[in-house]
Amino acid sequence: MDIKPLRFIGEPIQVQFDQQPTLEKKPGCPDRFVWRGEIRRIVELLSEWHDHGRRGRMAHNMRPAHAAAAARRGSWGVGRDYFRVRTDSGQIFDLYYDRAPKGVDDRKGAWFIYREMFAERETR
Repeated sequence: MDIKPLRFIGEPIQVQFDQQPTLEKKPGCPDRFVWRGEIRRIVELLSEWHDHGRRGRMAHNMRPAHAAAAARRGSWGVGRDYFRVRTDSGQIFDLYYDRAPKGVDDRKGAWFIYREMFAERETR
């Protein structure tokens, strides 16, 4: 099965977990998400990947050796955790958790629906 982007969305979402994550900055895949007022239940985690790259002014504030280690394992408040999921409606979405704090009073990251995907069936 070949999965390709169908449309970019790029909107914030709320997520719900059956069991709250142990680590706030490494939450794992949610069980449901709320997008545009509709609850979508996740029935399958198709893939997961992590981008620990530093962006903007944060991209150049570390020594090269430390930056290389941080790119492999991440550092607090930096990076994104991506989850490709299938919902109960059969749709496939890429969601991500942005680990960056939003401000002094809001040190948690935020969840976003990145894009909707399309699964092409292989023909033989």
